[in-house]
Amino acid sequence: MSTRGRAEFEGTVQPWGNSLGLRITRAVSELANLDKGTRVSIEVTADGLVIRRKLTARRALLPYTEADLLKGLNPLTAHADELPSLVAAEHGG
Repeated sequence: MSTRGRAEFEGTVQPWGNSLGLRITRAVSELANLDKGTRVSIEVTADGLVIRRKLTARRALLPYTEADLLKGLNPLTAHADELPSLVAAEHGG
């Protein structure tokens, strides 16, 4: 939903275990851009509650994928031939 638009919906607060819950309909969740597991902050105001999505830090997009980095890698290009060989005492043999 854009910051210019506004929509209002009605619901009923109901018992949920030892707490109270308010069910958010699919239509409302889609308009508010809420998915299962979305973190929210709840602000108590004189008029009631204000629920907002919590903004999370986005991971930086790296220029290469793991597949890009591993493309063409083989024991020779990975310099596996330069790794030291283990002696019997190091590998329990």
